[in-house]
Amino acid sequence: MALKYAYHPGNIAHSSATEVSQTMEPTARSLGIELFPMHGATSCGAGIIRQANDLLQVTLNARNFAIAESMGMDIITPCAATAGNLNEDLARLKRDSLLLAKTNEILQRTTGLTMSGDIGVHHLLHVIVDEIGLDKVSQNVRNPIDFPIAGFYGPNMQQAGACGEDDVFDPQYLEMLIKALGGEPILWESRTQSVGVPGLFSEEATVLRQIASTIDDAKSEGAAMIVSACTLSHTALDVYQGKAGRAAGLSTNIPVIHLTEMLAFAMGHYNNRLAQLRTRIAVIGD
Repeated sequence: MALKYAYHPGNIAHSSATEVSQTMEPTARSLGIELFPMHGATSCGAGIIRQANDLLQVTLNARNFAIAESMGMDIITPCAATAGNLNEDLARLKRDSLLLAKTNEILQRTTGLTMSGDIGVHHLLHVIVDEIGLDKVSQNVRNPIDFPIAGFYGPNMQQAGACGEDDVFDPQYLEMLIKALGGEPILWESRTQSVGVPGLFSEEATVLRQIASTIDDAKSEGAAMIVSACTLSHTALDVYQGKAGRAAGLSTNIPVIHLTEMLAFAMGHYNNRLAQLRTRIAVIGD
C-alpha cells in the first residue's frame, strides 16, 4: 500500500534546482510513495524571513500546515532546510497556545483557513529509513552507486523529535542509505555543519570559506562525490564551489548531487545523467 503525503518540494526545487523535482517524482514511484501537491503552499521562509518578521514566517508556515491538514496528510519534503524550518515553526505553534491563537486569527481573516497542528513534517530520508525500510530500497537498486560518498545532512533537520529515530548529534541514516544503494559512506566532521546559505548575499566571503572548508573536509576523507539531503546546501556546494576554492585557496573540485538524484539514478531512472555523473567523477580531480 502506497504511503501518501502532502508534498512540499522546498524553496528552490521548482526553480534553480529543478533536478530535485525531476528526480523526486520517479524516486517516490519506485519507493511506493504517493505525492499530493500542496496547491498554494509557500516557501518555508528558509530562516531568512524570520530575521525581518518572525510572525510573518510563522504565519506563512501555519498556512502551509492548514493546507496539509485540509488534505488530511502529513508533509514530506526532500529539503533539510524546509523540513527543519517547518518542524521548528510547527513545534512553536503547538507549545504556545497564544501564538497559535494569534496566528489562526490572522489566517482566518486573510485566507479563511485555520490550523490545529495535528500533522507531522518529514524529510524524505527519514521516511525511507523509518517507514519504507532499507531492505526495500536495496531490492529496487538497478545501478549501484558504487563510489566513496560523503553524505551531507546540514544542521536544519537535525532537531530533537524531527529526525525520525536517527541520532540528532551523530546521524547515521544517510550513511545507511548509501550502503543500501551499493556505495561506500564516508564519515566526516562537516556533514552536519552549516554552509551558511542564508548569509550568502550579505556575508559572501565568510560563506565561501565555509563552503570551501566543507568540500575540503569531504575530499580529505577520500570522497569521490558529495550527496546532500538539503537543496539549498546542495546548490551552494555545487554552484559556488569554484568561487569558494579560489577565495579560500583550497581544492574544491568534486561532483555534488542531491539525495533524490542519487536515489533516482540507483533505481534505474535517468541513466544518461548517471553516465554523466560517472564521467564527472572520473575526470574531476586535483
